[in-house]
Amino acid sequence: MARLVVMYKTPTDPAAFDKYYFETHLPLAKQLPGLRHFEVSTGPVLTPAGPSGFHLIATLYFDDLAAITAAFGSAAGQAAAADVQTFATGGVEMILFDSRDV
Repeated sequence: MARLVVMYKTPTDPAAFDKYYFETHLPLAKQLPGLRHFEVSTGPVLTPAGPSGFHLIATLYFDDLAAITAAFGSAAGQAAAADVQTFATGGVEMILFDSRDV
């Protein structure tokens, strides 16, 4: 299973971010071809030492890295990627990786 982890830094207006994310961006992102599962953080995003600079973490699950690449090469993927700039005023970091059970 491969994952795309999207880490949204604290936006200038958290309430506006949440409204846009859940009403507009999330439905758009859930249209990604090959998406197997989608989860988002709830409540504060913390580190072992306390608060972090992140507001929300989204984890998207795909079969493999090739599926993530294909998803973002699609029209839905390009639309979702372009939409991030409209609401992620604090910035965003993304990481992709394959994983295995141990």
